[in-house]
Amino acid sequence: MKFCSFASGSAGNCYYIASGNSAILIDAGISARAIRNSLKSIGVGFDSIYGIFVTHDHFDHTYGLGLLGERYNVPVYSTAEVLAGYNRCVRQSIKLSSCRRYVQKGVSVAVGDFSITPFHLDHDASDCVGYYIEAGGSSLAVATDLGFINDDAAHYLLKADNIVIEANYSEQMLMEGPYPVYLKQRILSSNGHLANHVTAKFLASHADRHWNNVFFCHLSNNNNTPDKVIEEIHAAFDLNGVRENLPVLHTLPRRTMTGIFEF
Repeated sequence: MKFCSFASGSAGNCYYIASGNSAILIDAGISARAIRNSLKSIGVGFDSIYGIFVTHDHFDHTYGLGLLGERYNVPVYSTAEVLAGYNRCVRQSIKLSSCRRYVQKGVSVAVGDFSITPFHLDHDASDCVGYYIEAGGSSLAVATDLGFINDDAAHYLLKADNIVIEANYSEQMLMEGPYPVYLKQRILSSNGHLANHVTAKFLASHADRHWNNVFFCHLSNNNNTPDKVIEEIHAAFDLNGVRENLPVLHTLPRRTMTGIFEF
């Protein structure tokens, strides 16, 4: 399996995953042109994309979706609630119609070389899902934009060999920062975003699972830094006596592509 992040953060989210001759995108929160250029830069033809799997209907995850789905005929997969929420958004001029493909939480769907299972996440959107992806003997779970790690999310994160998980903010930076109280409360809520220390505690508590790679996504521009994420993860590992068989840790940049990771 190959993984590449095209963008990760409140300005846009899009992840490329490939296996064999097929590929999918998780979210399309950047422009269709940016996605096509990103694919071209890694030598991938647009016709290799078998579908776009959408986590939720917020604009930073769906910006390029209408054009890709309706004009370029790429199937768009998500729950009925997510896709209906997208179509209600006044910022989206191209509504989804013929490209829609409905999925259900806990029910796997076969697309190309992939088996993909949506799972429930808690976030303040019309609906929100993560995806557990299997292909070529490897697995990846993607959980971005979640207020806390519920039982469903924990199940699939622990099942996967590699994970993409939110580490949105440092609680200290958020509380000391300039955001208004209502916005801080939203971020801190169980339907908001995941704090570094919550992600760190989850990883440290399950270190025996031996993830190969952990990718930290959706870092806040104002309330986090890549160094802060890694610092808090290592502090939790040290507190729990986790010093061997550590996964490789990666922070995903907000506006630029990563290289291609293979696992």
